[in-house]
Amino acid sequence: MTLSEPAPAKVNLCLHVTGRRNDGYHLLDSLVAFPAIGDLIEAEPARALSLSVRGPFGNELAVSAGNSVLAAAEALRPVGVGAALRLTKRLPVASGVGGGSADAAATLRLLGRMWDVPPLGDAEVLALGADVPVCLAGRSCRMRGIGERLAPVALPPFWLLLVNPGPKVSTASVFGRLAVRENEGLPGVDGFADFDDLIGYLGVTRNDLETPAVEEAPMIGEALLALRSAAGCRLARMSGSGATCFGLFTREAEAVDAAEVLRRSEPAWWVAAAPVP
Repeated sequence: MTLSEPAPAKVNLCLHVTGRRNDGYHLLDSLVAFPAIGDLIEAEPARALSLSVRGPFGNELAVSAGNSVLAAAEALRPVGVGAALRLTKRLPVASGVGGGSADAAATLRLLGRMWDVPPLGDAEVLALGADVPVCLAGRSCRMRGIGERLAPVALPPFWLLLVNPGPKVSTASVFGRLAVRENEGLPGVDGFADFDDLIGYLGVTRNDLETPAVEEAPMIGEALLALRSAAGCRLARMSGSGATCFGLFTREAEAVDAAEVLRRSEPAWWVAAAPVP
């Protein structure tokens, strides 16, 4: 029997860098959403643990001991059991939408069901990656600290248009370009009355990594300009440390039409429209 689990993209609607710990980890304050698009994890019972990868971005991902799916499986795995895992990689690799963390979280959910084992502790989950806790929660959240402090936030329905122009950016390099690391956190939030309320909130926030990422890869700026010029786009911003950018739309038709325009004008870019939540 084959079991499956979606691994939706993690999108930072806003991201403030609020400090850095003595161990080098940066402190963040971010509002995170999960659109209905992402990778897929499948598993079948087996004696050993194995992983195969396919999909549009499968050839960019190494199957090695450091792979996020295998790392999550090994962390949860009881003695004497295994699984034949298959990852369908639909999200660009190292692109600021938590692909590896989402894959790890989906693996934990899937194998937890298949092996019927208790979940990992909070520290064990965080050890797999700073974005793994929020991806394991799998719902819109305010994420603080290094990723361990989560508070659910109800979002109104809307559409996201995701665009990745192609460059791979180093998270460490982007953080290294930050001029200021001690910034104020997000305004308080526990929900939004409607989409306009969300747009108003996001309008007084930002992604502190956007400017250094554009310096690192100017094509990110081109993607942001294209999104901001799209009909119906209410706000455009970069997610995480890049290079994926997003635009917020009220209606499906506007997001889908804008996606088609971008695909025609920039055929080398990855473009996808999806609803939230």
